[in-house]
Amino acid sequence: MTTTWPFGADADRDDPLVDLRIAVTGSHPMWRYLVAFDRESPVRPTGAEAAMLASYLDEYKAYWYNPSYLGKLAGRPLDVDGGANGVIFRKYADGDWGYRRQSWTMGPLYVPQSPRLREIYSSEAFGPYTLEQVMDHAHTIADDKPIKRWLDWKASHPDVFPT
Repeated sequence: MTTTWPFGADADRDDPLVDLRIAVTGSHPMWRYLVAFDRESPVRPTGAEAAMLASYLDEYKAYWYNPSYLGKLAGRPLDVDGGANGVIFRKYADGDWGYRRQSWTMGPLYVPQSPRLREIYSSEAFGPYTLEQVMDHAHTIADDKPIKRWLDWKASHPDVFPT
């Protein structure tokens, strides 16, 4: 792995999440990180939540990338791909998470919306969601249950996603 930091101020170099290859950045980073944590979150992830973020990243890479491309990703201190629609996670409070895709240009900043907006729009808003519920939502198509590959991943990692 390189020892230089190619991301400048876009991602925090010395944050402990970087050891798990999780970018710590803002809500609209310049780089296309596969998985990121919003540095403006009011609360930091617990150790168990950090392991979930790392596992989410591992699942993404295992599904989308071949061994050759995984080798290219490993050449940088964080996983980035210009064609990826990375996910940025935000922790509002204990047990209260949101996420956004980097491609989103309209709609709420994070899903579910912040606690403040949930108070304002209580009849239309949902949440709070735990980190696992947010990850499930990110793997759900057409308001159904999460896709099978994600459910299989979680089932094969009970140390990270206990039932």
